[in-house]
Amino acid sequence: MDFDIDYMNLSDLETIQDVLTAEFDDFWNYSILKDELNSKNSTYFVAKSNQNVVGFAGMKIILDEAEIMNIVTKKDCRNQGVGKLLLKRLLLEAKNKNIKKINLEVNEDNIIAIHLYESLGFIQNGKRKNYYDDKNAILMSKILEK
Repeated sequence: MDFDIDYMNLSDLETIQDVLTAEFDDFWNYSILKDELNSKNSTYFVAKSNQNVVGFAGMKIILDEAEIMNIVTKKDCRNQGVGKLLLKRLLLEAKNKNIKKINLEVNEDNIIAIHLYESLGFIQNGKRKNYYDDKNAILMSKILEK
């Protein structure tokens, strides 16, 4: 399957509003995502296949660092490389904006995501206890080369 990656806009969010929690993940709702899309410090990308949204990812920029806010793939499109494409696009955007370091938190049980981040050069550098209800978050970061 081929995927197109582009900047996410409000109309992209509108198309997935009714299926956001059922077909993606339920940790962020429409209202929070809309606020993120409207924030001048946030940049979001969308992955599409045949004009259908199959994933999205975003980061918030604070000075010369960025925090990955989320990388979400539609449940029936997982394990097809969508997350990796979105992450690579976030990294490219961060470099283009002269970001020096990019950070993220990931659920300690999400081994697939941890391996993805490590494969692209992120290193584990801490934990947050009970960040995801009763699950710990692993803190990861990557220093971006010029």
